[in-house]
Amino acid sequence: MKQHLIAPSVLAADFTRLADDIEMVNQSEADWFHLDVMDGRFVPNITFGMFIIEAIHKMAKKPLDVHLMILEPEKYIEAFRKVGAHVITVHYEACPHLHRTIHQIKETGALAGVALNPHTPVQVLEDVIEDLDLALIMSVNPGFGGQKFIYQTLSKVRRLREMIDATNSPALIEIDGGVGLHNTEALLQAGADVLVAGNSVFAAADPRATISALKAFQSVPL
Repeated sequence: MKQHLIAPSVLAADFTRLADDIEMVNQSEADWFHLDVMDGRFVPNITFGMFIIEAIHKMAKKPLDVHLMILEPEKYIEAFRKVGAHVITVHYEACPHLHRTIHQIKETGALAGVALNPHTPVQVLEDVIEDLDLALIMSVNPGFGGQKFIYQTLSKVRRLREMIDATNSPALIEIDGGVGLHNTEALLQAGADVLVAGNSVFAAADPRATISALKAFQSVPL
């Protein structure tokens, strides 16, 4: 039985005590740090860039899962890898030359991911699915934390799982947005491999216990 991964989203951390929150994740059962980079152009918000990621990398004891919600990501891939990105995910909607960008990521030694906005069908990945290490389905509209989960995501996960299995792709399915204890079981049953959890972890009374609870669900398909 495969074990799913938990990736707490640093965007939901308390940046006045970021070192403490990073150490909490280090000591938890989480697998990755999820880092959302937003440019104020592709999405209506601006978060952080390479300087913060480099600082987190110095403190982190787990891989950095960097999600680029930016236009022209191909200009910055090598730089994000240099500051510590282990996984680099770009958006399908931001990449007119997606195949080239995927291989640009892989040539740096990072794992290559492609993210899909809620309105984008998973079928757009058919011609690159065998090249991917990760496919990220946005379960909220990108740009802000704390949004409600879009339940149409579950059927998208099932379709993507069928595509991955049919092609023997190594791609993991990652879910980002509105993930918590209330929908983890359904996501895992649909075929998800990596769960990004932001507010459900960092706003919890006991974040480490919440991570443990998210990790404890069994990935048993229906």
